[in-house]
Amino acid sequence: MNERSSVAALADSLRRELQRYPDGRMLPSSRALMGEYQVGPGTVSRAVAVLAAEGLVVSRPGAGVFRVRRDGGAAGRAGDLSWQQVALSAGAGSRGVDAAGVLATLTVPPPDVIDLSGGYLHPSLQPERALAAALARAGRRPGTWSRPPVEGLPELRAWFAADIAGPAHTLSAAEVLVAAGGQSALSTALRALAPPGAPVLVESPTYPGILAIARAAGLRPVPVPMDAEGVRTDLLADAFAATGARVFVCQPLFQNPTGAVLAPRRRVEVLRIARAAGAFVVEDDFARKLVHADAPPLPQPLAADDPDGVVVHIRSLTKASSPSLRIAAISARGPAFERLRALQAVDSFFVPRPLQETALELVAAPAWRTHLRTVATALRDRRQAFTRELTPHHIPYGGYHLWLRLAEGADETALTAAAFRAGVAVTPGQAYYPAEPPAQHLRISYSGVPGVQQLTDGARLLKQVLAGNG
Repeated sequence: MNERSSVAALADSLRRELQRYPDGRMLPSSRALMGEYQVGPGTVSRAVAVLAAEGLVVSRPGAGVFRVRRDGGAAGRAGDLSWQQVALSAGAGSRGVDAAGVLATLTVPPPDVIDLSGGYLHPSLQPERALAAALARAGRRPGTWSRPPVEGLPELRAWFAADIAGPAHTLSAAEVLVAAGGQSALSTALRALAPPGAPVLVESPTYPGILAIARAAGLRPVPVPMDAEGVRTDLLADAFAATGARVFVCQPLFQNPTGAVLAPRRRVEVLRIARAAGAFVVEDDFARKLVHADAPPLPQPLAADDPDGVVVHIRSLTKASSPSLRIAAISARGPAFERLRALQAVDSFFVPRPLQETALELVAAPAWRTHLRTVATALRDRRQAFTRELTPHHIPYGGYHLWLRLAEGADETALTAAAFRAGVAVTPGQAYYPAEPPAQHLRISYSGVPGVQQLTDGARLLKQVLAGNG
C-alpha cells in the first residue's frame, strides 16, 4: 500500500473511532497510533491533518489532538448562509465558475479503484530522486530565498527559449515569462488577450480546463470542430469571420482528449488564417515531453516559425515531472508580452524562486534526460497494453490519454458510473465539449496507474462494462 492510500485508510479508521469519542477527548498519541496501525509518523501526521481540515479534531501543540466540541464556539453554530446567493449573483458582471471537468481529473479514486481518469504521472513514473536532489542543490544556492525577477530567473527563461525554439533559435530569453504551471499560464494568456464578454475560439472537443478558464473570465468559448488531422481550418476561418474573435486556443501536438497531431498543411493554414483575422493563437504545448518511445519525429511548435508574434506559446514541466513542480513558460512577442507580464505581476508578483531554482537544477541534470527516456518507454508500453484490450479509432504516439467513441445510443454518464462500480475510474466526454457533443465518448488516461498489469486489469474490466451495456 502506498503512502497516499495509507493516509486515507488511517483517516477513515480514525473518523470511525471519533464517533464514539465524547467532545473534547484527546486522541491517542502519535506513538500509540503508529503502533496500533503499523504506520510511520508521516502517515499519522497527514491523517490527523485530514481530520483537522474537516473540522473533526484540533491539534494543540504540546498537549495533543482533541475531538472538536460540536456544541461550542462558532464552529458548532449553524449559520444562515443563504444571503451569499444574493451577494454572489448581484451585478451585471457576476459569473460562476464551473470546475467540474477540472475537478474530475484532480479527484483521487479510492485505493480499490483503478485510476484511468487522472492527468499526472503515477509516483512510480515521477523522477522523485532527481527532484529531491535538485531541491537540495537549489536550497544551497546563494540567494535562493531572495526575490526573483518578475519575469523569472534569466537562466530558466533562456532554457525555456532554447527548448521551445529548438535548433532554429528563433526565440530569446527576453520573450519568455516564467509562470506557475500550465493552468496558470493559460489563465494569464486568455485574460490578457481577450476582454470580458469576448468570443474565444477553441477546439471541439478540448481540455475542460480551457473552458473553465474562459468562462470564469467572462469569455465565450466558440467550438471549432476537429478531425483526425486536428482542427478543421476551413471551419476555423468561418468561425473567425462569424464571431470577430481575436484568440484561438489549440493543442497542436497530442491534443487532449483526441490525441490528434495537427497536419503539416493545417499548421500553415492556422497561422495564415489567424494573421488575416488579426488574432492570436494560444498554443498549449502540454504533451511535448510525453512523446512515446516509438513515435516518429515531432513537428516543431507553431511558435518556432512565427516572426510576427501571432503565437503565444505555453510549455510546462509539470506533466513530465510532478504535479507539485508547477513551473511553466509563456512565450510572446511585442506588446502582447508586456500585457502578459503586467497581468501576471498583478495576480501573483512572481513565481517563488526556490521552485524556479529547483526546476533549473532538474532540467540541467543528466537525470532529466534519463527520466524522459524512461517515461517515453513506459508510456509506449502502457498504450500498447491498453489498446490490446480496447482499440480506439485513433492511437496517438504521445500524451497519456485515449478517446473512446461509444456505440450509438450509449449513455456515457451511466457507463462511467457502471465502470466505477466495477472498479475503474474513467472520464465521460461531455465536459470536453463547449456545446452539445456530436457523440458519446469516454476519455481514458493510462499514466496514473502503478504499472502495466493494473492497466491491463482496468482495460479488461472496462471492456466487460462496455460489453454488458452495449
